Amino acid sequence: MSGQIDWVELFFSSTGRVARTPFLIAVAVLTTIAVIYEASMGPTLHWLTGWVVYPGLLFSAACVLSKRLHDRGRSGWLAAIVILALIAVWSQPFNFIDAVFTVVIIWAAVELGVMGGEQGANRYGPNPVRTVQV
Repeated sequence: MSGQIDWVELFFSSTGRVARTPFLIAVAVLTTIAVIYEASMGPTLHWLTGWVVYPGLLFSAACVLSKRLHDRGRSGWLAAIVILALIAVWSQPFNFIDAVFTVVIIWAAVELGVMGGEQGANRYGPNPVRTVQV
């Protein structure tokens, strides 16, 4: 294990594991792209180009979330619930269901952004963080 992150694989493959720091950087990149896109496109251009931009962002988000969930020992399919919650409350939560989705997002933020990954190898691959041998 070289300790290097393959950024193309991180954004376009859902297999394997990713450590917390590259995950947080990837989330910041995807969020920044989404916010800049939302702020810079006019309504007509937004409607025309959104058919390409949003599926790409969603696919990359699913890959990044899956890898981080794998690092925590969880199924990558949970990424679908997290992405659904993000879509549901993207602009502003309005009702009870949106409040439930907000709880899912808070869980995901703590689970994936704060807590460390499983020590050693798990069923999804080797630990992405190099351990120091003493």
